[in-house]
Amino acid sequence: MTNVSTKDSAPTGTSGLSVAMRFVYGPVGGVAILGLAFAWPSDHWAMCVTWVFVAAYAMFCWTSCFHEAVHHTLCGSKWFSVFVGRIVSTMILVPHHVYRESHIRHHAYLNKSSDWELWPYSDPKASLWFRRIFCWLEIPFGVLTSPYVYSRLYFHPDSPLQNTNVHRVIRYEYLGIVAVWAVILSAVTYTETWPVFLLAWVLPHWIAGVFQTFRKLAEHLGMASYDPLLGTRTVIGDGLVTRICTYLNFDIFVHGPHHRHPRYRHDELCDRMREYEVEHPELVYPVFCTYWGALRHPGPSIIRNPGVGMNAGASAPSEEKPHDASDFGQDVTAEILANSDAEVSA
Repeated sequence: MTNVSTKDSAPTGTSGLSVAMRFVYGPVGGVAILGLAFAWPSDHWAMCVTWVFVAAYAMFCWTSCFHEAVHHTLCGSKWFSVFVGRIVSTMILVPHHVYRESHIRHHAYLNKSSDWELWPYSDPKASLWFRRIFCWLEIPFGVLTSPYVYSRLYFHPDSPLQNTNVHRVIRYEYLGIVAVWAVILSAVTYTETWPVFLLAWVLPHWIAGVFQTFRKLAEHLGMASYDPLLGTRTVIGDGLVTRICTYLNFDIFVHGPHHRHPRYRHDELCDRMREYEVEHPELVYPVFCTYWGALRHPGPSIIRNPGVGMNAGASAPSEEKPHDASDFGQDVTAEILANSDAEVSA
């Protein structure tokens, strides 16, 4: 585990740039998709490969935007967050409320069997070989496994989601997704543009799913602790690539403090991590200065034992404090986590 001091090197907030600039990947990704669709400025293979990866990374950034949307922290507007979230959710086949309900429980029950978002890695009933096979398939096919993992919260008979109103909203969201994609695929078939659709949308979307899977594994796989700061990996660095990627992805890689404080604005997380390092110098936080460093760390787990929590060697968690898991908490450690599972004082 690599502990990196962030007191002098962390990017802070928006660095004086407008929040709107974080959405620059939107028009850039749109240009890439159009470039692929119309072979612009040429159909040379190098240009095609460039556009594919630009479009794929833009789509990956949209998943980070979706993450902020379900937290209702996009531009401080709940309405805008829900609006953007529903658009993105339709395109990636994961209903807005399915993701939100799953993600709320991911924060409340990090690395525990009730963490449905990290299934099967968090499920002590899942066999080692099943977790291995699922992990190895998820890396190349995350674009398919992610919708399946999230759908379990709605379709599985043992789902903890019992709110009938939420069930109804999710049903309508699934019907909306089916309707939108029926129109899209019908139009593609009618215009006989399947090769263009596969190149300009399906291929970048598939690659974006690979990026997203590696991000999830880098943040979580192999982490045993139930404590938000010690049970997730955080990336904070001063390298140009790290700073740009962090900015475009709404600081989602500053993952430890985000897990402890789900309602914090994304541009406040780096400062909060620095405060924890000062307040608890005796603790070695899983903080990395590059994404490559964070991604190498779970490498052995990917091969030998894909798991978190009990599947990563932790003892069974204690009972959480009485709480309502219908929304995100202000401070997971103080409000939800059992004292015996918290390794950082509130």
